[in-house]
Amino acid sequence: MNKKKKSEKVEEPEVQSNEVVEEQVEQSEEIDFQDKYMRLYAEFDNFRKRTVREKADLIGSASSDIMLQLLPLLDDFDRAEANSTDDAEALKEGMELIRSKFTATLNAKGLKAMDAKAGDEFDLDKHEAIANVPAPSEDLKGKIVDVVEKGYMLGDKVLRYSKVVIGA
Repeated sequence: MNKKKKSEKVEEPEVQSNEVVEEQVEQSEEIDFQDKYMRLYAEFDNFRKRTVREKADLIGSASSDIMLQLLPLLDDFDRAEANSTDDAEALKEGMELIRSKFTATLNAKGLKAMDAKAGDEFDLDKHEAIANVPAPSEDLKGKIVDVVEKGYMLGDKVLRYSKVVIGA
């Protein structure tokens, strides 16, 4: 009988030590998961910060690119001001040249003027109605009567809606 009690006592510490080992393993796994989580969180935070910084750099470089292409136009205006003349025809011709150069620069960057004219159907996706006036004729009801300000698109996106007057 003594032998039985001794063997039972011997088995109990082994069971307890197994439980302690299992508990320690679980704790170390939990620490590993917490460590992995913290590393993953830090990596994501660094990714987010890097993305924000790259986006700001991209916006800044895009602005500098367009400014660089507009500088020759500024130079043209400076030259026109320095060579002031009383000849209205020469002044008008110079302004037309600068305007065409400016338009070509903007078109090269993807800017397109929207074609809106009196008599066209009102399109909510392209036009902004700023006034509603009595239609001069029956066929202009619900259509554009006058274009107050041109609209522009940059690629396929509307940059500024055409401001129009609608016939009622």
